[in-house]
Amino acid sequence: MPGARVPERAHAGDAGYDLRSVEEVRLVPGGRSLVRTGISVAIPEGYAGLVLPRSGLAVRYGISLVNAPGLIDSGYRGEILVPLINHDREATFRVEEGTRIAQLVLARFASAAFEEVDLLEAGTDGRGEGGFGSSGS
Repeated sequence: MPGARVPERAHAGDAGYDLRSVEEVRLVPGGRSLVRTGISVAIPEGYAGLVLPRSGLAVRYGISLVNAPGLIDSGYRGEILVPLINHDREATFRVEEGTRIAQLVLARFASAAFEEVDLLEAGTDGRGEGGFGSSGS
């Protein structure tokens, strides 16, 4: 697709590969849009692609992803689309062609076989059912 660019890392040791827009989009305050990257990928089996927000866009302009992180399964072969949202209350954000809009991180994952039980064994750390805030502030 015209304007599409191969994902690349800004620095050799970076985990994230920059995804760029192939279109111009105007995000009004509170607005959201599905932004095209013009690329498709073949993620190896046993891996997942995680689409993450760019911290600079988030801090400077309030731009993030509606579904952060986005998940790309290894079997998906369609175009990577990035659902951006403008959290700024006043300023409109303009995505230009070529703007770095998100990052793609490849993550290895484990498969599991789930089974129904009546009671779970206690964890080794004694936390039990303690959830949000249970380990202190």
